Amino acid sequence: MRSMRFVLAPMLFAGALMFVGTSAVRADDDCQKRTIHADHKLHEAIEKHGPDSPDAEHWRQELAEARHYCWEHGHRWWDEDAHRWHDQQDWNDHDHDHGDHDH
Repeated sequence: MRSMRFVLAPMLFAGALMFVGTSAVRADDDCQKRTIHADHKLHEAIEKHGPDSPDAEHWRQELAEARHYCWEHGHRWWDEDAHRWHDQQDWNDHDHDHGDHDH
């Protein structure tokens, strides 16, 4: 019975670590997907209705919220235009104000 504890304890610990790791990956995936969605919708709204349109403003706000959410939950945010993660809170909430994008 005692030897069984020595076998089970490390297995349970490893299982717990895998669960924590997958939760972090899932959170990153969710942040990335949310940011990508808002960024693409913003670019579409700018192209279709103009940078000062209500649609563009709505998606600009969604993008800002996605960035803030990622920062609060992972201390990093996804930059869809550069296709990379940032580990500094260095985004510009006005970076899409006048249709200045790389798409």
